[in-house]
Amino acid sequence: MVRRVVTGQINGKSVILSDSEEPGHAFAAVSGFRTTQIWATSPETVLPHSAGDPVAAAATVMPALNGTRLMIVQFPPDAVMADPAFDGAAAGAEYAAILPGLAECFEPDGSGFHITDSVDYDIVLSGELCLELDDGETRVLKTGDIVVQNGTRHAWRNKSNAPAVMASILIGAERKA
Repeated sequence: MVRRVVTGQINGKSVILSDSEEPGHAFAAVSGFRTTQIWATSPETVLPHSAGDPVAAAATVMPALNGTRLMIVQFPPDAVMADPAFDGAAAGAEYAAILPGLAECFEPDGSGFHITDSVDYDIVLSGELCLELDDGETRVLKTGDIVVQNGTRHAWRNKSNAPAVMASILIGAERKA
């Protein structure tokens, strides 16, 4: 679970609007995979924030142009997906249901490669992840490392034996051909 504290303003004073444990979604089809949507903004977002949960109101995980999303993702070891009992079709269906907008960015071959129309600030909070690019280049990332993902084709790999957790801040951007 992730604790989320949200501030806002009421009657000209800053206040705590909410302080809650956000359970996120533990994927049944991918043991150890968990996503937690923390916050969302749209291009129309104005300050001060005074009420409501924009995550609950968001129809898609992907931000609109100049919108943002903050999510925490726990990646299980790759061995989970390599297990002969792994059901890729069930995993794909669950991704589509829980991660609308993002699920459609993934290539259908199950490789994990995807492209988003966003600039992403990805911060490894714990564990170790490997960033793989389409030319085969990789980078091993450890706790505290940050990737600025500029809308390029990539995949995340967890080649370790332990879960890895990453915070991702997505900022909607325009893709030019």
